[in-house]
Amino acid sequence: MSSARPTALIADDEPLLRKSLLRLLAAAWPELEVVAQARNGREAVAMFEAQQPDVCFLDVQMPGLSGVDAARAIGRRAQLVFVTAFDQYALQAFEHGALDYLVKPVEPARLADTVARLQERLRAARPLPDTEALLDALAARLRRDPAPAPLRWIRASVGATVRLVPVDEIDYLRSDEKYTRIACRGDEGRPGEALIRTPLKELVTQLDPAQFVQVHRSVVVNLRAVGQVVRGDNETASLHLKGRPEVLPVSRSYLHHFRQM
Repeated sequence: MSSARPTALIADDEPLLRKSLLRLLAAAWPELEVVAQARNGREAVAMFEAQQPDVCFLDVQMPGLSGVDAARAIGRRAQLVFVTAFDQYALQAFEHGALDYLVKPVEPARLADTVARLQERLRAARPLPDTEALLDALAARLRRDPAPAPLRWIRASVGATVRLVPVDEIDYLRSDEKYTRIACRGDEGRPGEALIRTPLKELVTQLDPAQFVQVHRSVVVNLRAVGQVVRGDNETASLHLKGRPEVLPVSRSYLHHFRQM
């Protein structure tokens, strides 16, 4: 750690997420210089060898070589921070304290805590902990259980911009020809909309089934957004949402979700 100004590498296969983390780091740690941005694990290792940064922010799952495998190659030569969308890894694998983590979408408050720990470690200049056994266990777990956790955010078009929409802010999703329309909460909780190209039937498999249920062949709703269920004729129903004027249809095939409500 010889440089007077700390340096970092960011590795994530999503360009938007790399830019988002870069922006957040600039605000949380202005002195930090991001000297490399990698699109996958192999690039991360190569760029680390070329730049020798003090800190590496590594997405856990990347194509080709995972962030965990990249971390194993980097070893004890840098401070390691994993960026993950998977809570089970964050809560169980990183709780030992030898490795730090950020959960997507990265929250400024959590990042500030991480930055404070990194700054203290760099100031102390203590030998980096041996994390080889922990990284081996993480790599084995990824191979054994590669199924992703439910989505935590969705990248969507809002007007002329692209926004990361936290899944918790989504009230419902509706199939709209070639797109999926997302009804979500914008600034200060105001209702808004966004569009994505991912088909609704593909999204359904990635959402938390305890929170999101299909109520119609073209509609998936966040149960937390439901204010009232009104039963109709022929074993159908309609959903009235909290703070939204829309009324969503519930077809006969999906009415069982609300029999106990």
